[in-house]
Amino acid sequence: MSVVELTRQLGAEIQKDERYLNFSKARENNDKDTELNDMIGKLNLVQLSYQQEAGKGDEADADKMSEYDKQFRELYEKIMSNPNMLAYEAARKEVDDMMNYVMQLLSLCVNGEDPATCEPVQEHSCGGECGSCGGCH
Repeated sequence: MSVVELTRQLGAEIQKDERYLNFSKARENNDKDTELNDMIGKLNLVQLSYQQEAGKGDEADADKMSEYDKQFRELYEKIMSNPNMLAYEAARKEVDDMMNYVMQLLSLCVNGEDPATCEPVQEHSCGGECGSCGGCH
């Protein structure tokens, strides 16, 4: 079996993984959330308005830009606190973590490590208190 065929097989297995399935469902929920999509549309318009005003250079209205910035921050906060967006971000992080692990594992193999035993170095999020976990030693 070729590397490409094995990669396709891996892709199919990834799509069966619970993390991927959760991410897919969260993405679908975001797509169906009309309130969330309306806020995202407004956010994009505010961002575009800000960019157009900033593009005026010396003639840009600082008060308008400040108002656009305020609107952007408020909309962004609402978007990121939306339950569907929170679920999406958590699911996306799980998939990103899985894919980073797989890519690190492949990289180790390409660099000559034993595919059966090599293990990527995992990042620790212990907050710097090394005495509590000992995972960095």
